Amino acid sequence: MPQPHGLGLRARDYEFMLDLTMAVLEHDDPESLWHLVSAHLVDALGLNTVVFASIDLRRARGEARGWAPRSLGQGVNEVVQRRVRQRHPLVPYLASGAHHPVIVRELTDRWRESAWYSEARRDFGTTQQLGIPLTGADGPQGGLVLGRTGDFSEHDLAFATRIQPLLTAADRHIRELRRLREAAPPIAPVAGPLLARHDLTPRELTVLGLLAEGLTASGIARRLAISPHTVNRHLEKVYRKLGTNNRVSTVLTAKHAGIVP
Repeated sequence: MPQPHGLGLRARDYEFMLDLTMAVLEHDDPESLWHLVSAHLVDALGLNTVVFASIDLRRARGEARGWAPRSLGQGVNEVVQRRVRQRHPLVPYLASGAHHPVIVRELTDRWRESAWYSEARRDFGTTQQLGIPLTGADGPQGGLVLGRTGDFSEHDLAFATRIQPLLTAADRHIRELRRLREAAPPIAPVAGPLLARHDLTPRELTVLGLLAEGLTASGIARRLAISPHTVNRHLEKVYRKLGTNNRVSTVLTAKHAGIVP
């Protein structure tokens, strides 16, 4: 099936993409970033549910965080585990290596007669789902499952296709920000958060953390799914804020200040 790319996209669709990009880059709490992303998607597409699921296809296991648009709590993990065991249509779709966004009714002839449909409609009022795979280095590692009352249109599918790279980049940014934040030493409270971090943005902190781990600009770009040119622009801002002019002095200054381990 040919995949739509720009079918009927409107100015407000591109405004959403810009707003979402800025919201992710300016937010410094990795634990609540997917909730922020989900809230934007709920508003943009009139959704009942947004679930981010990470699935281990080899072990037939999965875990998730969900919003409807509020947190669905730990129970959403049980739902995802059950869906993996029941071979929800999106599971074999991911296992096949497919990576395009897809409307679930196009994957099965018995969607409305399935337990998946009955449970989603009973618990959340959801009658249709749209899956957006998030690709990693070894293919799809997980994705977003969007649910709402009523069918998704070709425009919705085109919109999902266009924002998929943005969501993939957001996923990588969130995971790297969380990992680097967990590895970083605590910042002295007497200095204040802005002074101690030299007013670095969350994105600049992520780039700086990867730089301190020895990654080149190209390596950072691959890790965050952005271009080397964008990485270099972030590094220029980091150098300016830290008062440095090269990789070595920047990393040493950041370590001395306790910004990176």
